[in-house]
Amino acid sequence: MPKAAMKLIRRQQLIDATLASVALHGLQHTTINSISQLAGMSSGIISHYFSGKQGLIQATLRHLLEQLKQALLNRIQGQVLAPTERLMMIVEANFTELQRSRNVTHTWLSFWAQAVHDPQLARLQNINSRRLYSNLHFSFRQVLPKEFALMAAEQTAAMIDGFWLRSALSETPEQDFAQAEKLCKTFIHNVIKQHGVNTCQ
Repeated sequence: MPKAAMKLIRRQQLIDATLASVALHGLQHTTINSISQLAGMSSGIISHYFSGKQGLIQATLRHLLEQLKQALLNRIQGQVLAPTERLMMIVEANFTELQRSRNVTHTWLSFWAQAVHDPQLARLQNINSRRLYSNLHFSFRQVLPKEFALMAAEQTAAMIDGFWLRSALSETPEQDFAQAEKLCKTFIHNVIKQHGVNTCQ
């Protein structure tokens, strides 16, 4: 196998092992050794590919951000969508099976807690927040007056994040994530209807 292909495979294996380690031990207790053991690789491989634990942690968060981005792009690519349809897909992209999985929910929760103390993680989380708001605002702006589009985007982003967090911490996450997705979609439909816009547009 070419070196470039092997590098990509090993990097992804280490990212997957990081997700598993954080889910098992939390971010603070995740170590190079715990990651390398789960990945079945030597600890030196982490330094070789990521320059240490911190580099791997940041790469893991970038991976999750990329998965969020791709989940939306895969839904909208090649389609001519009404604004409301695109808004529905933005919600769906934030509640995919991956984003609801145990390893990913535990990792997001750990990252959010650590971002308070880590400027690099905070920067990546801010990128995620701005991207969600921007995507929502773009679609709301096509069906609502400017000032209402701004407010609707902020409210919807807060609902997505809030319901996701509550579901991730729930004793019945599967049911709560499904309900959260429905509630966010209903909120969008209701906001648009308040302004006399057909939600099929």
